[in-house]
Amino acid sequence: NMLFCWLKVLLNTKLETSDLGWTNYPAEDPQWEELSGLDEEATSVRTYEICTPDSPTSYWLRTRWIPRRAASIIYVEIRFTMMECVSLNWRHCKETFDLYSYQSDSDEATPSHPAWMENPYAKVSTLAADQLMSRSERRSNLRLLRVQRLQGAGLYLAFRSQGTCMALLAVRVFYRKCPPLRRAFAYFPETVPHSLVEQAQGVCVENAVTPPGEQSQPPSMLCGEDGQWVGQPTSSCSCRPGYEAGDTNVRCRACPSGQFKAGSGPGVCVPCPDRSNTLIPGSAYCLCHPGYRRADSDPPHAACTRPPSAPRSIVSQINDTSVTLEWSEPLDRGGRGDLVYRVFCSSCGTGLAGSCSPCGDSVLYRPAQRGLTQRRVSVWGLRPHTKYTFTVQSLNGVSALSQSEPASDRVNVTTSRDVPPPVSGLRRAAASESSLTLEWNVPLLQNQFQVLDYQLRYSPKAGQWQYVSSRSSSVVVTGLQRAGRYRVQVRARSQAGYGSFSSEASFNTLPDGETPLVVTAVLVSIGVLILIATAILALVSFSLTNQNDDDDDDDGGGTDEDVNDDVVVAMKVYIDPFTYEDPNEAVREFAKEIEASFVKIEEVIGAGEFGEVCRGRLRVPGRKENYVAIKTLKGGYTDKQRRDFLSEASIMGQFQHPNIIHLEGVITTSCPVMILTEFMENGALDSFLRVNDGQFTTIQLVGMLRGIAAGMKYLSDMSFVHRDLAARNILVNSNLVCKVSDFGLSRFLTENSSDPTYTSSLGGKIPIRWTAPEAIAYRKFTSASDGWSYGIVMWEVMSYGERPYWDMSNQDVINAIEQDYRLPPPPECPASLHALMLDCWQKERANRPRFCDVVSALDRLIRNPASLKVTGSQPLLDQRVPPSLSSCGSVSEWLRALKMERYEQSFLQSGFTSLEVVSQLNTDDLLRVGVTLAGHQKKILSSVQTLRVHEAPPTLLY
Repeated sequence: NMLFCWLKVLLNTKLETSDLGWTNYPAEDPQWEELSGLDEEATSVRTYEICTPDSPTSYWLRTRWIPRRAASIIYVEIRFTMMECVSLNWRHCKETFDLYSYQSDSDEATPSHPAWMENPYAKVSTLAADQLMSRSERRSNLRLLRVQRLQGAGLYLAFRSQGTCMALLAVRVFYRKCPPLRRAFAYFPETVPHSLVEQAQGVCVENAVTPPGEQSQPPSMLCGEDGQWVGQPTSSCSCRPGYEAGDTNVRCRACPSGQFKAGSGPGVCVPCPDRSNTLIPGSAYCLCHPGYRRADSDPPHAACTRPPSAPRSIVSQINDTSVTLEWSEPLDRGGRGDLVYRVFCSSCGTGLAGSCSPCGDSVLYRPAQRGLTQRRVSVWGLRPHTKYTFTVQSLNGVSALSQSEPASDRVNVTTSRDVPPPVSGLRRAAASESSLTLEWNVPLLQNQFQVLDYQLRYSPKAGQWQYVSSRSSSVVVTGLQRAGRYRVQVRARSQAGYGSFSSEASFNTLPDGETPLVVTAVLVSIGVLILIATAILALVSFSLTNQNDDDDDDDGGGTDEDVNDDVVVAMKVYIDPFTYEDPNEAVREFAKEIEASFVKIEEVIGAGEFGEVCRGRLRVPGRKENYVAIKTLKGGYTDKQRRDFLSEASIMGQFQHPNIIHLEGVITTSCPVMILTEFMENGALDSFLRVNDGQFTTIQLVGMLRGIAAGMKYLSDMSFVHRDLAARNILVNSNLVCKVSDFGLSRFLTENSSDPTYTSSLGGKIPIRWTAPEAIAYRKFTSASDGWSYGIVMWEVMSYGERPYWDMSNQDVINAIEQDYRLPPPPECPASLHALMLDCWQKERANRPRFCDVVSALDRLIRNPASLKVTGSQPLLDQRVPPSLSSCGSVSEWLRALKMERYEQSFLQSGFTSLEVVSQLNTDDLLRVGVTLAGHQKKILSSVQTLRVHEAPPTLLY
C-alpha cells in the first residue's frame, strides 16, 4: 500500500513479541513496569505503566539504541493513556510527561551513562493528554512528534514522568521517503528528504535524452518532507530520434519499419517520404532508394530526388564573334525545384578535323557560365572563323552527389568576320607624379567596320590589372603612385568584338622634383590668382560686416542655427593634429581642459570604439548647466590608443559652425580620459529617420539636407576631408538641426566599424556603400569624394534611413557602379532632388557639384516649394506612347524610334540582335545592358509589353 511505500519504520513496539527490556531510572527504585496487554484490536502488545501521583521524583524510561539509517528527520508516534488527577486526589499528581532524545554513533548507553538529566539529553516535547481516564473508563491518546537535525548514527528516546499515572501503549519510530518514480520519460530513485523539500536528481529512461544545448540539465524533481513527490520534473526528457512516446509518458518505443522520427522531442513517427525506406526499427532517417539522393540542405522529411535529364532543343544565334544560346527545359527535373544550368565552351579550330580544347579566359558569359536559372546565355569574345562546341548541362541539388556526369546537350557553331588586329605603337606622351598620358596607332581593319573604342589595362609590377576605356587612340591614366613603374596593354573593339591585347610595355611616373615646367608655370599662375582672390575676399568681408542685420540669409532648415554659414569671413585652414611632434600639444591648442568636478555622468547611452558613450551634465562656474555627450577612454589603454582617442578632439576643436558638432572640452588630467561634446537629443540621423518613418514633410527633409550641406561646405572651405560621411554620422538635436560628427574615423577607417566595409587593394577598410569609386580603387579622398557620399546621405534621408543598395553585397555594389548603375529615387522623392543625387554620383569627380553649389541648389528649392512636389523621373524623353516593337524591322530601327539609339551597341554586344530575343526583355536584362535610368527602363519595357499583350509569341529562329 502507499503508506508502506513512503514510510521506513525503525521501531514499532506493537510488533514486538518478547520483552522490550528498556532501561529504568533510578535502578534501585524502578517505577516503569513492563506488562502485556491488549490493544484496540485485541492484539497482545508490550506496554509500560507508571503511577506515582504521591511523589514529585523524576522516573526515566529509556529505549534501546535506534539506528537512524538514511534519515536526518525522524518521526515518533506515541499512543498512551493518562489518569485524571481529580479521581486520584494526590497533591503531586500531574497529567503530562516529557520525551527526550540522545544521539550517538553507537550503542554506548549504560544504566549510569549518559547522566539522567536534561543535558546531555535533548528535550523533544512535553506531552499532555487530550483524553483523560477516570476509574470507570479507558481512553487513549495519539501524538506524532518530529525529531530533526540528526547527526549521529542513531539515538535513544527517553520518557520522564513526575507524578503521573499513565501507560505507554505503543511507540513507533519511522522516517519518510519518496518512492521510486517514473514520470515524463525520467526515472527518479528512492529519495529521503533532509529538509522541507529535497531536490532529487534523475536520469532519462531508456531511449530518452535531455534537450540538446549547453544549458541542458539532467532531470530533477522535489521530494517533500512528507515523502510525497512535488510538482513536475524541472528539466524534462524526451524520446530520442527514432523513438516516440509509448501509451504513457514513462517509456519510449522504437519507430516501426517504414517510419522514422528525425529529432528528439514530443513528435511521433511518420512514414518515410517518397522513394525512401528504413532498414531497421528505431530509425532517425530514411535511406533513399538506389538512384535517388537527398541533398545536404534537404530536411529529413524531404522526398528523395535524382539529377535532371538533359536540356532540350538548344538554339544558337550567331552575331559575328558572339553567340546567344537558348534551350528548353528538361523533360524530367528530377523531382526538385532548384534546377540550374552550366555551359561549357570548346574551341575546335578552323578546319573540319581540328582537335577541340576548352575555351580560354577571353570567352565571357552573360549573365554567367554556371548557376544559370534562366534558359538563355550570351557568349562573346570568340575568335572569328572558328568552330565551337557548346555543351549545356542540367543540374539540381543532388547532381553533385551522383556518380555519373550531369545530363547535357550540345550544339556546334562557327563564328564569322574579323576582329581588329593587335594595336601597335603604344607610347608615353606625357607623365606626372600620379598620371600617365598614353597614345597608340589606330589599327587598320580589313573589312567595312570601324574601331568603336579601346580597352587599356595597366598594373604595377606583379599587381592586379586595372581597366580603362577610351573612344580615341589616347588616354590619361590617373591615381598612380609616384615614381612607379607600370606594365600596360591595349586592344581595339569593332562590331565584330575585341581584338587581341598588344604586347606588354612598361612606363614610369615621375618622381619628386620632375614636375614639367608648364605645370610649374601653371602653379605660379594659380598662386597669383589666390593672392588676388584673397584681397577681394577681404574687401567683401569688410563690406558685409557693415551691412544691416536685416540682410540675413535664409537658413532653409527652420532654425536659427544655420543662418550665417554662407557669410564670407577670413577662413582658417584645418591643421592635421598628427603633424605635431607631440600630439598632446595639439590637444592643448585646440581643446579646452575641463575639471572633472564640473562633470556629472548620468547614464550610459552607447559604446564607442574606445569606450562607453554617456549622457551627463556640465556645470562650469559662471555658466548655465547643460547636457553633454561624454566619450570615455576605457582603462588599460596604450599611448597610441590615447593619442588616437584625443585626436578627434584636436580635429573637432578647430571647427565652429552651427552644423558641426561642438566640442565642449576634454578631461585628460584624471581617469577616465573624456571628450565632451554638445548633447544631441535625437541621436543618429539614420535611426531617427527609421523610427519616424513618414512623419516629416518634404520641406523638413530638405531643411535637414541643407544643414548637412552647410556643415560640409564649411569643412570643405577649411580643406578638411571627412572620408566617412553617412547618415549614421549625422546627429540630430531636438530642433531637428543636423550636425556632422564622428571625426575620429575621418583619418582612420578602422576594422572595428559595424558598417559593411571592403578591403581595398591598397589596404585599409572602406565603407563601400558611401564611398566614391576613385576612393575605393585608389584611396583618392577629396571634397569631391565627400560630395559622392553626400549624395548617398540625400538618398538615405529621402528614404527614411533605408540601407543603400539594400541587400546587395559589397562586390555587387562595386560592379554595379562601374557599370554606371545608380540608386533610383526613393518613393515620393521629388525629381529635382534625385537629379541632384545623380549629379553627386558623377563618375568624373571634377563634374560633381561643390558643396557651395549644393547649398545654393537646396536654397533655390526651399524658396520654390512647388519644385518639390514633382515626383518620379523628369521627362528625359518625349512622353508620347512608345512605338510597338512589331512595327519595327530591326533592333536598331526600334531603338531609334524610341530615341534610345545610345544603347544600340550595348544591345547588340549583349546578344539582343533580333526582335524575337528583345521581346523577352526584363528589368534584369536592361541593367546588364546598361540601361539604369528608371525613365528609360519604363519606356523600353512599355514598348516590349505592347508586343506581348497584343501579338503572338515570337518563333525562335534556328
